[in-house]
Amino acid sequence: MKKIIFPTDFSDISKNAFVYALHLAKNTHAEIVTLHTYDYPTMNYMDMPVYLPEIYEFTELNQFENYKGHIPVLRDIASKHKLEHVKISNVLESGDLTDNLMTLTQKEAAEYIVMGTKGDTGLAATFLGSTTERVMNDSNAVVIAIPEDCQYEPIKKILFITEFKTEEIEALKRTLAISKIFHSHVDCLYVKPKENPIEDVIIQDWKVMFGNHNVSFHCIESDDKEGLILDFIPLYHINMLAMTTHHRNFFQRIFDISLSKKLAFHTKIPILAFHA
Repeated sequence: MKKIIFPTDFSDISKNAFVYALHLAKNTHAEIVTLHTYDYPTMNYMDMPVYLPEIYEFTELNQFENYKGHIPVLRDIASKHKLEHVKISNVLESGDLTDNLMTLTQKEAAEYIVMGTKGDTGLAATFLGSTTERVMNDSNAVVIAIPEDCQYEPIKKILFITEFKTEEIEALKRTLAISKIFHSHVDCLYVKPKENPIEDVIIQDWKVMFGNHNVSFHCIESDDKEGLILDFIPLYHINMLAMTTHHRNFFQRIFDISLSKKLAFHTKIPILAFHA
């Protein structure tokens, strides 16, 4: 059975994202595996070595009771959306969220990760979105990030951002495969720079390559790539944004917010992220 990993902190943002996980599970006949992580309290271990086992035990018990208390809330959300038949299992782990998420994804051979994300403009987005960006960059699974202001609606149109690079072909194929799951159309957008644009023959090759699929190609000239994409979304009634991500080192992530990250915190539709 296919698996969808859903990290949750029980917040409204997570509950909102859970609706997307439910619908994805329904359409892919998958099981949702929820993941909640926690940290042990910080203390001076040298001063109280005798009490450490008791403190750890209390922390684990408290977190378990908290997690157990929130599981019915997720069940209620499923029932509200008439998706109570979706299989849901739950995992509670201590430690770093991203590390546990990567481990669980590999252990379960999960194909998807669905997670809520919170963001803001400017420098705040760099840090508020660090977990989501790291998951997008490091996971081999398809990552679907749900912005906090995103309200569920059926996925009718998916926007795929491209520069017609060879390494993006596989990502477009995977996007088209997901579009079949949702019975949706794919709009493939190339923001054409005024200088050094992609040759027309390459674009034509792509159109021939994907001619039998439910996809449209758009080439629009602009030097404001982000602005044009954000204008394109409401104009074409886009319900999901798909793009490739690229590995960046630590300093690049801090000082150079990637396009995929900017959009994740400035749009109100899900972000579908693939490795290039």
